[in-house]
Amino acid sequence: MLLSAFCATGMNATVRHAASHVHSFEIAFFRNFFGAILLAPIFFRHGTRLLRTRRIGLHFLRGTLQSGQTLTFYVGVTLSPLAKVTAINFTAPLIAAVLAGFVLGETFRARRIAALAFGFAGTMVVIRPGLTDFDLGAVLVLCSACLWAVNMMISKVLSRTDSSLTITLYTSLVGLPITLIAALPVWQTPTPEQLLWLAAVAAFATTRQFTFVQAFREADVSAVLPFDFTKLIWASVIGYVMFFETPDVWTWVGGIMIFTAVTYIAYTEQQVGDTRA
Repeated sequence: MLLSAFCATGMNATVRHAASHVHSFEIAFFRNFFGAILLAPIFFRHGTRLLRTRRIGLHFLRGTLQSGQTLTFYVGVTLSPLAKVTAINFTAPLIAAVLAGFVLGETFRARRIAALAFGFAGTMVVIRPGLTDFDLGAVLVLCSACLWAVNMMISKVLSRTDSSLTITLYTSLVGLPITLIAALPVWQTPTPEQLLWLAAVAAFATTRQFTFVQAFREADVSAVLPFDFTKLIWASVIGYVMFFETPDVWTWVGGIMIFTAVTYIAYTEQQVGDTRA
């Protein structure tokens, strides 16, 4: 989980750096392009059976939303400080917890409601609407978190019948043409050096995803999730060193509030699951 947190921040910083020469939409396309290259050996090994599904519509919906999430997030990363982006992005599990009650029929217990309220209050502390200048980057990152939360619900439904490889493959196949269409109006052929940075974005993103999933396989959610908070520490350090950004105290206060709520919900839900088991 520590490696996952570092890779997530490394990806954000690399996107920010690459965006000084390449448009964010083009970065999103190359993230999918290099991701598809990484998936190609798996596809050739398992063949077309990975594409067999009875829920093709949900796969296309997930791929479309994932593309929207990537595009809005990559633009947001270039407009707001890394630490602020990281803090706001912590809200995705909170939004997913709300959606789970309506989409998956999960019970809203008093403790979950209190934790959700506390977490969303933390979001307001970070953004501070009406008290600071309008921050388009923060709004885009929050929109990205909402899209990611919806995708969590779709992934939960798809995982009941399809493998993670099938889900990942369809997401890549759908996302590649969508991000290409978005990138074409702003297309600028990258230099060899820029291609290396774009490949680094994909490498960070792929490693982040693998290590995040593996962390939950190796240990309980409540044991490893708190280490994900180190993203805020890495974002503050890298933001200061690379981009001369100094996060204000409200970013830290709000980030701690949001992450405390996320961790508490994960812990209580695990306790409920262990009791039922």
